[in-house]
Amino acid sequence: MSTAPVNPASVSSSTSASDAETLRRGRILSSKLYFDVPLTKVPIIYSSSYDIAFLGMEKLHPFDSSKWGRICQFLILDGALEKNHIVEPLEASKDDLLVVHSESYLNSLKTSLNVAVIIEVPPVALLPNCLVQRKVLFPFRKQVGGTILAAKLAKERGWAINVGGGFHHCSAGKGGGFCAYADISLCIHYAFIRLNISRVMIIDLDAHQGNGHEMDFSNDRRVYILDMYNPGIYPSDFEARRYIDQKVEVVSGTTTNEYLTKLDEALKIAMHIMPGWNTFYLYSWNTLGHCFSFYLRVGWTIVAGLVYIRQSSSSSCSKVHKTRDSLVMEHQNSHNHNYLCQVILMRLKMSHEVAGRMFDPELVVYNAGTDILDGDPLGRLKHRLNEYSKGSSFLVQISPEGVTSRDEKVFRFAREKKIPLIMLTSGLILQWRNLYVPCAAGRGALYCYVLFVKQLSNASMGIESFSDYSCYDSHSNPVQTIRKNGGYMKSSAKVIADSIVNLSRKCLIDTGSSHSRG
Repeated sequence: MSTAPVNPASVSSSTSASDAETLRRGRILSSKLYFDVPLTKVPIIYSSSYDIAFLGMEKLHPFDSSKWGRICQFLILDGALEKNHIVEPLEASKDDLLVVHSESYLNSLKTSLNVAVIIEVPPVALLPNCLVQRKVLFPFRKQVGGTILAAKLAKERGWAINVGGGFHHCSAGKGGGFCAYADISLCIHYAFIRLNISRVMIIDLDAHQGNGHEMDFSNDRRVYILDMYNPGIYPSDFEARRYIDQKVEVVSGTTTNEYLTKLDEALKIAMHIMPGWNTFYLYSWNTLGHCFSFYLRVGWTIVAGLVYIRQSSSSSCSKVHKTRDSLVMEHQNSHNHNYLCQVILMRLKMSHEVAGRMFDPELVVYNAGTDILDGDPLGRLKHRLNEYSKGSSFLVQISPEGVTSRDEKVFRFAREKKIPLIMLTSGLILQWRNLYVPCAAGRGALYCYVLFVKQLSNASMGIESFSDYSCYDSHSNPVQTIRKNGGYMKSSAKVIADSIVNLSRKCLIDTGSSHSRG
């Protein structure tokens, strides 16, 4: 008896993939990032190492790189959290990062120019890399450790908040948008192995598309991604958009009510993908038409479009899109029975795979960016930026109260479905990066950047200097408001802190404070 020849390339590829997975598993199991946390601590994760400060250069980027510390200070000052109740994470080591990142990518971060491009502060390219590692990348690695630990705490306590993290623009082999490490992807891979979790939902409500995790899980059916973002701003990653399971596009100028309505609709759809049954009904049929002489049996429930067959053939939901008859009648002109059988089996197999994706997630990763705020700390730059752009505005216009409502809706969603949830505070970025990224190599980038900063400081804009955005008052307390067009608005750190307080007051989380008990 002759046997089909074996393709050495396919065997080698399969063996290589298996070895890589074994190595990844070994790294995860030997990691120290998961550790036991005393019950006297609450699942709010933060380290003073989170905040980034490097010779004042951090003020040249619209990202508020000291917001993490101020969030905790607001919580403590408000009585919502005690300092000794905060959980401090460990720094992610090189072995920890290699779970997702390649060696070549991590080596690229040893060049200051590469880091400068990723965090979008060109002057950093001029600094010694040892300083960049300590002042920029070390804080990022601490936040990565916090995100990874958050999954363990959420599994044990029902929820966890990493005051940092949410670097959703970074994928396994590419950083950008102030995101140097793929903490979301790392967190999920650790959860797969250490927590024996097999289904994860990412709810990404940052104003920017989460292209990093979308690329990392592009072919992973264990991860469902709901991304609600503004398609007209960075990163405009059209390839990554193909891998979003539920895409909700929010255009510039969207109001708070419009935004919350869209979120409600998105969460309802997300609930509908979680059926209350875990078994497939064995369903069979006879095909129709004179040219269909074969009898076809299938051993799974057919789910195509919005058709669900639950316990029996007579209990199907309203039939929309594809039905049994339409699957067959599409090919009624074909007289090739074998071909027709293969086509139908292929369609049914695809339907079965769709059904397999309709799962109850065992963990929700919530990326809660506040760059959706109307009049955020650099919102006053909007009109000036319009002189350089073709758009009318860059982000959506959500009130601080809208952010609080948004977070509450997501936590209620997870609570109602009894799914552990981790929250990451993610980004606060505006789109003036587009003005210098095209020339982000060499001296041209520096000149373009410095020129633009000088233009932004023009008195006609009402900005004397970036010191207008001072984070602390004369008594070293975090400021709750910042100046905007002659008035005042809440700082992003205060908005996030107020949202966490609201979650505590609504008993959606327990911070051990009077807010939670009252």
